[in-house]
Amino acid sequence: MRLTEADGKVLLRRHGLAVPRGVLLAGGEDVPAEAADWRGFVLKAQLLEGRRGKRGLVRKFDRPDGLGEARRLILANLEDADTPLLLEEAVPILREVFVAVRVDGTRQRLEILIAPEGGENVEQSARLARVATPARPDAIFAAIAKLFPPDLAARIARYAARLPALTQQEDLELLEINPLALADGGSLVACDAKIIRDDSAEFRHERNQFPMSRALAERAMSPLERTARDLGFQLVELDGDVVLVTSGAGLAMTMMDLLADYGLRAASFMDNLRGAPDETMAQRLKIARMLAARHNIKAIVFQTVIASRSLAERIASLVEWIRAEPLPKPLFVGLAAAHAATRSMTTEAAIERLRTLGVPAFTDPVALVKAVARAVHAVAGAPRF
Repeated sequence: MRLTEADGKVLLRRHGLAVPRGVLLAGGEDVPAEAADWRGFVLKAQLLEGRRGKRGLVRKFDRPDGLGEARRLILANLEDADTPLLLEEAVPILREVFVAVRVDGTRQRLEILIAPEGGENVEQSARLARVATPARPDAIFAAIAKLFPPDLAARIARYAARLPALTQQEDLELLEINPLALADGGSLVACDAKIIRDDSAEFRHERNQFPMSRALAERAMSPLERTARDLGFQLVELDGDVVLVTSGAGLAMTMMDLLADYGLRAASFMDNLRGAPDETMAQRLKIARMLAARHNIKAIVFQTVIASRSLAERIASLVEWIRAEPLPKPLFVGLAAAHAATRSMTTEAAIERLRTLGVPAFTDPVALVKAVARAVHAVAGAPRF
């Protein structure tokens, strides 16, 4: 779950990290009395996506009477006039720094990232320092000593050393503070934060936390994504041309990469939900048929990996779905089954069963994607693979 900036700063404040003073404003509300003497003001639309500054959704003004115009300019760039607005005290900034903690999936550990400037695309900076955790402040200082004056490097090292424990305690996939501001009084203040919590750790936290972020995430879901959730699995609709039916995020990402290698784009991403039913194949296929009816969809790819469930039962369900009504787009099936799954039907027999229905099936996912690409590009008149 991605947090809004306001919710993210509630989390940071809870762990003792300094953030600007701020207040959420209701529609039409004036600057509250407790904020009237602030040194300046920043009004920010609260969304779950970034690049708000580029979109005109962050406005600065000097006096309380500038709120109305700032609100008008922000709302003019929003589709939803009910978008929450965060009013913060402007922080006089001497220097902006980038500090983040993220999951290093290759090494399966947390990694600290520090850059001597904030802003967009900092992760691509040649001056970005990377420090594997666990890391003491002295190790972080050694990694960033050439990026900052010694006294500032020491302070940032101590600050960054606190973040991995916070990340683990809150089950975060990403904690990015950009910018971390060196204020004119010498303090380090988190002026903006991008925070993503691992959905699978939801059970370890209070369900009623961060209601704004939850409400915005719910509002951003498409009707089919809500339907899929109610049916027991997660669906993310994508701007693609191939409906992808899988079970599990790892398999889905692998197939998405393969499709992209052959000039195709997945139109769907499917994953399991914690606490959902063990078997949701029928529900996934139901959603797949709805997606495939759209004019931009060229094909359906069903890729399944079976460890111990019966392959015969899986094929029987798939055949029943195919026969229920004409498929709106061509279907291609990929099968991978362990020995325990093939006691009643071999993989070869399953492939032949599907082919009698005119559905090509494969055990090699690359061969599967190549077949899809040949069919799609042949229809489009593009070069064949």
